[in-house]
Amino acid sequence: MGRLPIADKLFTEGPDGPRLLAGRDRETGKLAFPMPAGAEARRYDEVALSPRGRLWSYTVQRFPPKLPFQGEQDPAKFKPYAVGYVEIPGEIIVEARLETESFNGLKVGLPMELVIVPFRLTPEGDEVVTYAFKPAT
Repeated sequence: MGRLPIADKLFTEGPDGPRLLAGRDRETGKLAFPMPAGAEARRYDEVALSPRGRLWSYTVQRFPPKLPFQGEQDPAKFKPYAVGYVEIPGEIIVEARLETESFNGLKVGLPMELVIVPFRLTPEGDEVVTYAFKPAT
């Protein structure tokens, strides 16, 4: 079975690890994440962001989000997860799932690193992966 990204041009994986892909506006120099698509994309140059940042804010999702959420919808099977904003210094603040052994270990300012994690399986059995941040080691 294969491994598929949840969206095109969201992240890249290389020998130095995963990187999120943003766009730098050619006129203003400002970064946008995710990389803009369609006609708007012509204004942007693709930029690989640093894989490290600091936790800027977070919360714990304790019930299934409303559709179009693609994860588990059955409240009995749903597993709570953390989501937050990670500041990539000098670049941008991004929203992400947070991978952690304990929600109690999360705190604003905590060093974080980018990881690629399983999200779901397709009906054909392919693994769909997404990005997340975990406490840096």
